Amino acid sequence: MTGGTNLYSLMKDVRLKIFIVASCMQISLYASTPQATTPATNEYNNCTEFSPMTFGILPFVSAEQLVTQFSPLAQYMSEKLNVPIRIETAPNFVEFARRTHEDQRYDILFTAPHFYPQAKSKAGYRLIVSVDSPGMWAVIVVPKNSSIQNIHDLAGKRLASVPPMSLATLLVRKHLLANGIDPEVDLTMIATPTHDASLLSSYHGVTDASALMQPPYEAASKQVRESMRIIAKTESAPHIPISVSPRIHESCATEISNLLLNISSTLEGQRVLKHNQFSGFRRAKPEEYDSIRDLLVR
Repeated sequence: MTGGTNLYSLMKDVRLKIFIVASCMQISLYASTPQATTPATNEYNNCTEFSPMTFGILPFVSAEQLVTQFSPLAQYMSEKLNVPIRIETAPNFVEFARRTHEDQRYDILFTAPHFYPQAKSKAGYRLIVSVDSPGMWAVIVVPKNSSIQNIHDLAGKRLASVPPMSLATLLVRKHLLANGIDPEVDLTMIATPTHDASLLSSYHGVTDASALMQPPYEAASKQVRESMRIIAKTESAPHIPISVSPRIHESCATEISNLLLNISSTLEGQRVLKHNQFSGFRRAKPEEYDSIRDLLVR
């Protein structure tokens, strides 16, 4: 690719910055600075005392994908709340959980459904909304030309998955056990850092099959998806919760909640949601996530 491609140059710069910051073990992906607004005409002003705010996002996809998917949402929230919002993640799930529970590092938290109960009990995070969807599940996929037709054909095969604590891996292990397949004995599970890494592992023939959550699978490129087929689907789990740190007072939490609940009502908000393939957000109750907290102790 040669000169004149500004987008390509920008993404090269983003990758370089990610690498530099990641090398310092403080992965900060994006900084958003709101456009100048007139306070008298801005209906959102209750969060300004918490400036800047940190939007913590579980590292469920690559750092570059997090930038692509969540920068528009962070920018939208930043402009509407009149507060700079910085996206941060962590090198892995374990460190993300530690930064959540011990450091309360994130003002706004986007974490896995089964991680939320601990964020609430250990660090006092308060649920404000969830992604507006009845649920999500994990899938096991294989290349279209594979001889594997169902999960029983996985015996002796290599199954790529995401980190052991991830919802996809826990749901898949539960599904395998329920069907008489011991993931510790009957096949080889290979951990990869992200959902896209898991998917590409079998796509490129490094492993025989891949396990990942359904939303990242549907968000994969058309070329990859059309080269794969689903052989199994797990039980459903509640969709992603968004919560706030205990340092965020109720008026600011309400402001963030109202902003997200109404995001799909405007064309601008709908364009933002397309980057994540979300239909919007809805009100949610903490007890909705209690049913899956036991997955972590299986």
